[in-house]
Amino acid sequence: MRIGELSARTGASRRSLRYYEEQGLLVSSRSPSGQRHYEDEHVERVRLVQAFLAAGMSSGTIAGMVPCMAEPNRDRARQALEIMGRERARLSGAIDHLAAARNALDNLIEDNHAYLARSAEDGS
Repeated sequence: MRIGELSARTGASRRSLRYYEEQGLLVSSRSPSGQRHYEDEHVERVRLVQAFLAAGMSSGTIAGMVPCMAEPNRDRARQALEIMGRERARLSGAIDHLAAARNALDNLIEDNHAYLARSAEDGS
């Protein structure tokens, strides 16, 4: 598939896809005229990159994990595993903070509902 179709299937702009290539996050083959060509598995790769970016990972961090997938060897696998572990811990901390904020918000919502119920009973 060409870049336009990959863009349509993933929601990533063509500019983003070119950027992913520049950063080593995505690799395409080229036609004799220089057009990029992608395979179906690139759809999942782009979605993975998008998920990691949305989770706050930098393209450099993601690139540190990608070589292990593209050209595996023991050193790359160890390096990627270290990065993955660090990012997992960061995400787990962020999830914990978000869950605590949600719980606090739930408590405020509950308090507000109780207040409104009491107000309705009191007629005020």
